[in-house]
Amino acid sequence: MAETPFIIQEHQFHKLKIILARLCVECAARVVFLVDRDGQPIAFHGDIGDMDTTSFSSLAAGNVAATSSMAKLIGEDTFPGVVHEGERESIYISVIGRSLLVVVFDERSTLGLVKIRTKRASFEVAAILDEATRDSANYRINQNTFFSEITDEDIDSLFS
Repeated sequence: MAETPFIIQEHQFHKLKIILARLCVECAARVVFLVDRDGQPIAFHGDIGDMDTTSFSSLAAGNVAATSSMAKLIGEDTFPGVVHEGERESIYISVIGRSLLVVVFDERSTLGLVKIRTKRASFEVAAILDEATRDSANYRINQNTFFSEITDEDIDSLFS
């Protein structure tokens, strides 16, 4: 079954940006992204430099999809986090339902600190995204009710 699409309202987006900004500071991260599992960037905070955020988001989602498939092959449901450690920069990806929290950090931080801070932020992000999903579902129900009252005769009379 397809997941219900959701719309993030302005006040929810603002809350998400605050969480990302706080996480970026607490982790001494270079940049923090919130990405959906389809690879669409939702929000970010930090120094992106000349990074192609769309490509980065797509690659992060693809990476999680690949590791989720690997998890299933060894009998795990999923891996809640994915780590990539480089010489200068590292990436930690935390899976939050159908979204991903991606933290890019360097030697100023540690993986342990990033994981601890990201875990708390993940709960906050999940609560906001759940709210957005509920709001979107309620909106669709109200829209369906409105349109169900319009008959074919109403439409014909409009264009006659």
